[in-house]
Amino acid sequence: MSNKIRVLIIDDSASVRQTLTAVLESDPAIEVIGAASDPFIAAKRIQEEIPDVITLDVEMPRMDGITFLRKLMSQRPIPVVMCSSLTESGSETLLQALEAGAVDVILKPKIGAADYLSEQALRICDVVKSAAQARLGSTRRMRSAAASGPTAKLTADAVLPPPTGKAMARTTEMVVCVGASTGGTEALREMLERLPANAPGIVIVQHMPERFTAAFAKRLNSLCEVEVKEAVDGDPVLRGHVLIAPGDKHILLERQGARYHVSVRGGPLVSRHRPSVDVLFRSAARAAGSNAMGVIMTGMGDDGARGMEEMHQAGAFTVAQDEASSIVFGMPKEAIARGGVDKVVSLDLIAREILTADKHR
Repeated sequence: MSNKIRVLIIDDSASVRQTLTAVLESDPAIEVIGAASDPFIAAKRIQEEIPDVITLDVEMPRMDGITFLRKLMSQRPIPVVMCSSLTESGSETLLQALEAGAVDVILKPKIGAADYLSEQALRICDVVKSAAQARLGSTRRMRSAAASGPTAKLTADAVLPPPTGKAMARTTEMVVCVGASTGGTEALREMLERLPANAPGIVIVQHMPERFTAAFAKRLNSLCEVEVKEAVDGDPVLRGHVLIAPGDKHILLERQGARYHVSVRGGPLVSRHRPSVDVLFRSAARAAGSNAMGVIMTGMGDDGARGMEEMHQAGAFTVAQDEASSIVFGMPKEAIARGGVDKVVSLDLIAREILTADKHR
């Protein structure tokens, strides 16, 4: 038996199927077991062999991807990664897909774009590996994830220097910095919906593609008492407001006097991500110290683990989501292992921890 993650690609474009196959099979931990042009062909293929992960296009002939996803989740749940082109309307549809049970989102390859194949190929493989570990209901699928090669993995040093180590006195309003990845879109919704309109200011890094974050922030804003928006460079961090890092940009917390604002900037991938949780958390350790609270939530990998340790050492209160409520326990687990977590709680208690920490300042 192979320990590779077995993937079925469903997309009506032959060129996309070919490119995705090449990208995924470039990783030694992944095996593409088939490619189907529509859900009906895919259903027959699934009867022959159940894949570990499915990549699913949104718009296809005979049956759209969202309808197929809902049928699949009700009959035989398999981790699904939605694949779509980069459009505003597409972002809204992909949010529906995440609500329907999709694990994550990737963007359709831009055929012939060298930049895409060099940088996004890594993200695509990481997303598929993460999906293979996703907890769907009571079933958890764990597959071997071999090393994907000697790709350099940069730390937050690539964006800003480490904290000085000098703890900062509690002289300002508390600011909450949150990091999440796989499963985070729904986890963040659940957490933010529990917060009142006067909650502390919050800055969030959720790993997702560019433009998608704007639709995500808009959706959260329609559901929550706090005001949620995609961050713009220079935005102040205010009580009752939540700033979401834009896709493909790092976000940093900065302080001027007793007030905080965010810096939104480019830069290299850090911990294989842009935005990176490590970058946000390090900036919070430097700018806010014990005036900050760090929250690390569901997601694969270790982005945020080093940064949370730095926040903890700078005097911040740090919380991790527990394994039982995480879709993927990678990021919280790594942060706990590094000793940077003060408290481990279930998803439904994170909002309470934020409010309690704010009340007791």
